[in-house]
Amino acid sequence: MQNNSIPNESIPKPIYKKIAIDLANRILSGDYSIGDKLYGRSSLASEYNVSPETIRRSVTLLSDMDIVKVTKGSGIVIHSVDNCIKFIDNYKDIDSISSIKKNIVDLLEKKKELDKYIDQSIDELIDYSSRFKNSNPFIPYEFGIHTDMSVIDKTIFDTKFWQNTGATIIGIRRDDKLILSPGPQTTFKDKDIFVVICDESSYCRIKTFLYGN
Repeated sequence: MQNNSIPNESIPKPIYKKIAIDLANRILSGDYSIGDKLYGRSSLASEYNVSPETIRRSVTLLSDMDIVKVTKGSGIVIHSVDNCIKFIDNYKDIDSISSIKKNIVDLLEKKKELDKYIDQSIDELIDYSSRFKNSNPFIPYEFGIHTDMSVIDKTIFDTKFWQNTGATIIGIRRDDKLILSPGPQTTFKDKDIFVVICDESSYCRIKTFLYGN
């Protein structure tokens, strides 16, 4: 039988656990000492931008590990620093800021490699199409954008480019940079070079749509 369960690392961690681990780290780092009182639930809720109920659940976790004592009239009092280490170890699977940053860096590196590969593929497509025009019904063309055009400063979506031309925009050359797979909210700017894939009939429609001839 196939196991369709979601891996543990892909399940978002509850915010109350993240707050509890953060408070434990603050105690360990010396922000609080034994006998000190934590801020009230309302203050902590405001600091972490969550509800008082979320803070209550965070404090309950700390209380269960004997890190804090919650008593009526005395509030939330730091009871143990050593137990913070045990607590953090128990919840070490909680995503940390450093791991999130690492994931972002890794994703940016992958995106850079992917952008490079797409760029190379587009160049290969343009080169192939220029060599074998007669055997390829879909050819990439480049169209220059000028200030006197009606599409200037309008988005691809607003101009209904695909509906009006039947062509697909695969890139934009702008300021010596290539914008790959531009989204529908990308605007037409002066001196842009739009790279599109289309057949001959769409090519004529693009010329009429952009230049009026």
